[in-house]
Amino acid sequence: MLSLFAKSLLGAAAVLLIALLSKSKNFYIAGLVPLFPTFALIAHYIVATERTMEALRVTALFGLYSLLPYASYLIAVYYFSFRLSLPSTLSLATAIWALTAAMLLVVWSRTMIAA
Repeated sequence: MLSLFAKSLLGAAAVLLIALLSKSKNFYIAGLVPLFPTFALIAHYIVATERTMEALRVTALFGLYSLLPYASYLIAVYYFSFRLSLPSTLSLATAIWALTAAMLLVVWSRTMIAA
């Protein structure tokens, strides 16, 4: 239970840092904070301690591929921010992330798991 509380504190710290940076003159750095591997560190630790180092390597490789849906989200935010309102931009970008993430899962499960 204590480890869950510590993990939630990491997430809260990330949100606080994003909020503070978004109000600074270097507001764009707030876009870097979500890329700090807070949750990846937690996931990698849990996978490596509960499974094997091979499982950790597979998890890291999948994490690299998961950058594709994130990139599609960022591209969509940038593109739609010129054309749509904020709620529409973020909603559509999130839908695009979900679609590309689903495509990644389908491709991964058909190619990597079978290998």
